[in-house]
Amino acid sequence: MHRSVNKKKTLFPLAAISLSAALLYSGLYGGTVVRAEAVTTPAAVSSPSAAAYKAFLQNQYKIELPAAPTKGEFIQDVAKALKLGNSSAGENRFNDLKPEDPAYAAAQALAEKGVLSGGTLQAVAPLTEDAAVYIALKAADLKELAYTYPEAKIQSALRKLGIDYPGNPKLSLQAAQELAAAVDTGLLPAAWHSSFGLGDAASGDFAADLLGSVLSFKGAYKHTIGSVADADIFAKLYQAYQTQDLIQVKELQAVVDEALKQNLITGYNLKDTRYSANFDPKLSLTYGHDDITHAVQLIGLLRSEGLNAKVQLEPKTSAFVYLKEWGEPKQTDSYKVVQIENGNYIAYAKEYDIAFEFDTAEQKAKFQDMIFKYAKKNSEDAKGLIASSWWQPLYYSFTPIDAYKEISNNKLTEGHYYAQTFSLSDKTGEIASGLQKIRPDAKVESYRFWVDEPFYNYLLGGYK
Repeated sequence: MHRSVNKKKTLFPLAAISLSAALLYSGLYGGTVVRAEAVTTPAAVSSPSAAAYKAFLQNQYKIELPAAPTKGEFIQDVAKALKLGNSSAGENRFNDLKPEDPAYAAAQALAEKGVLSGGTLQAVAPLTEDAAVYIALKAADLKELAYTYPEAKIQSALRKLGIDYPGNPKLSLQAAQELAAAVDTGLLPAAWHSSFGLGDAASGDFAADLLGSVLSFKGAYKHTIGSVADADIFAKLYQAYQTQDLIQVKELQAVVDEALKQNLITGYNLKDTRYSANFDPKLSLTYGHDDITHAVQLIGLLRSEGLNAKVQLEPKTSAFVYLKEWGEPKQTDSYKVVQIENGNYIAYAKEYDIAFEFDTAEQKAKFQDMIFKYAKKNSEDAKGLIASSWWQPLYYSFTPIDAYKEISNNKLTEGHYYAQTFSLSDKTGEIASGLQKIRPDAKVESYRFWVDEPFYNYLLGGYK
């Protein structure tokens, strides 16, 4: 935050799983043809990434995968993850779907994007592993790569799945190319290679891994520059910080600058959602500061205390009123001021948030003890602290945590940028109302979260 001076679904019945609905998908995958086969039940196999992907899909998209998804359910989840809006415009491309069917809108949206082709969908059939891969590969925008595969590369990749090619009656050339590309690129994680079977029913974990892989290929999964334990994390941190500039968004600033002038708020941040970490709320904290040396030492401190976490640096610009009695402000590339009508200034300062996703909830809980001991100033001559420690360090959690205090945020969004201002929770309504008076069409998102007590005291007007 700113510093003014002190810087789902029903499981498919087993009886139905014997249906050969598994896969006469003639035309469904643009020519990929798979023979009808009995569909076996999902194998009791998982992978290290499945649990993380499932948590991410739930947190970010409200997607809950059943133990044995149907093809229609998977199609709906893919469309939701790609944020396609479930378009149902235009002609129905599937001869076995009606507009009232649950998968109808998602199937039309995916067909418009070239992920599905027209024909017979068989939405109520159990999802098979190979069908899921074909859908996921196109959703991940890998089909052109797949169709470059000659026979030798196909053979090499499919050998990892224990599948012979050519000569396999279950695989057309296109299907084999898609499957091979999924193996080589890691879209199909290695943990599934030994258990993969053409026509086998896909488990919820298998579907989660593929959905998570699609999001990773699209840049929509967690954003991270590395982990605390990485040897090159300090270099990556510096590089990320040095390549960020002051964020300036004219439309947003017009609203929140006016709120500053009216004393509706005391400061705000500008951020860019393209850098958002998208970490698991239960395991993550966000820490704000303005000195990159402090960030480097903070990560070193975490490492020395045996705490490990994923790390993402999120660029941030903080704005606040700079009083004219403080003297003529000095401007730099990372600090700008604009004078306002009463002779004061609005200052814009380059800062950052570091998002941490800890390995365990216990490590997240230990973070505050470490900060209080080594990164919180309690006296002017305090020693034994990391560089540029603040009286009121700022870090917060989106889930409740012992000894943290609840506060609120009011957030305005413009494209991929947003402005946010933190406040005591009893001020939220007043601030939201005031912002909408300044700009009646503004969409103000208000929510509560949990912050360290020193920063809470700062909002109360206290110094420590």
